[in-house]
Amino acid sequence: MPSLGRVIDASLAGLLTCLSLIVAIGAQNAYLLRQGLRRAHVGPVVAVCVLSDWVLIIAGVSGVGSVVRYAGWALTAVRWLGVAFLTCYGLSSAWRALHPDALSAAADDRSRSRGAVVRRALALTWLNPHVYLDTVVLLGALATAHGPSGRWPFAVGACLASTLWFLGLGFGARLLAPLLARQRAWQVLDLLIAATMLVIAFELSHPPR
Repeated sequence: MPSLGRVIDASLAGLLTCLSLIVAIGAQNAYLLRQGLRRAHVGPVVAVCVLSDWVLIIAGVSGVGSVVRYAGWALTAVRWLGVAFLTCYGLSSAWRALHPDALSAAADDRSRSRGAVVRRALALTWLNPHVYLDTVVLLGALATAHGPSGRWPFAVGACLASTLWFLGLGFGARLLAPLLARQRAWQVLDLLIAATMLVIAFELSHPPR
């Protein structure tokens, strides 16, 4: 049975490692931030992000990462689906920013059904091969380094980091709402989101050789 100190060390390593990977601005974080600012279906989107991360982290720690690493055809399919989806989403955000009449900052995504918002969150999460490489492969490999007795505490720490981050980003975003009370601020936000989505789509379409 592992000592308490070893369990704490492994858990802390998982927490810090996961935070270092998840805090970077990406498609998923950008979408959750936008929903949080609009206060539209924030709970379901946070739940999708957290539960998806838990599944991926547990899969990686369980050893699925070694399978994903060699499933080149599957990652290729996901990559091109991701490119198409992110390009469409990025262009729609750019169009919204360049057409102020389409913004209606308080109503756009509140009028969208919960199911539609959840489906978009699922697509942004699962159609990004970086998610599999970072969460399943990388975290899985790092968890293995802590040995059989330390990998699950590592997973617990990683899951805790994911939960804290998504809860904070989703429900804490409303604190920024006063800064985005003007239409111009929403235009800037949508342009930043568009740029994020299109840059990620470009990177996915040009993988390193």
